[in-house]
Amino acid sequence: MKFAYLIEPPFNFKNASGTVLGHDVEIARVICEPLGLAFEPIETEFAQLLPGLADGRWDMTTGMFATSERQKVAGFTRPIWALSDGLLVSDGNPLGLTGYRSISENETAVLAVIRDQIQHRNAVEFGVPDDRLRIFETYADAANAVIDGHAHAYASVGRAHTGFIARNPGRGLAAVDVPVTEKPPAFGAFAVGLHDHNLLDRVNQILSEFLGSTPHRSIAANYGFAEKEIDQIVAPRG
Repeated sequence: MKFAYLIEPPFNFKNASGTVLGHDVEIARVICEPLGLAFEPIETEFAQLLPGLADGRWDMTTGMFATSERQKVAGFTRPIWALSDGLLVSDGNPLGLTGYRSISENETAVLAVIRDQIQHRNAVEFGVPDDRLRIFETYADAANAVIDGHAHAYASVGRAHTGFIARNPGRGLAAVDVPVTEKPPAFGAFAVGLHDHNLLDRVNQILSEFLGSTPHRSIAANYGFAEKEIDQIVAPRG
């Protein structure tokens, strides 16, 4: 199983010895056992995740939002997390940013985003102009833009920001939750090749049995997921 991932704690990251850890990668490892597959994590950038599936560089990717556009080019498993957007800002939040709308309305606010991530689109939908968007390829580059003062905020999944802050104390950063009235929590899933129906069915079968189990809850809790967040992907959604 070639598994494409990003450096984005707490979903995926490397420890001091170079071992890839994190919520998504550990669930992917669990999936490989009953499939009888060796697990091979491959680090890449967000913009390469879906093209890499299409040209066979890997078999499955880390979790991402299963938008209608992405479903045209990849298959998506059942959800593995449900999360809200958030802003990474400097300590004290000097501009008093509260979400996408506040950034759009503040003509001095510069926002960092990752190319083609859903938060990039969200920012555009809320009217943040191109000249106040700074587009990056990796989480670290976008976070450093805030640290270095080249951006006032970085929009991503809120859980990624809290994970980054926890692993990088003393960098003068804080996280701000985007209000659910602006963007409600969205579901993320592993992606596989568009026509790889066999793998998709097998992975979904394993996830159906694993999600909500004690081992799953232990993994999720270890990376900061609350019980109510876990329950959102376990309970049937109407």
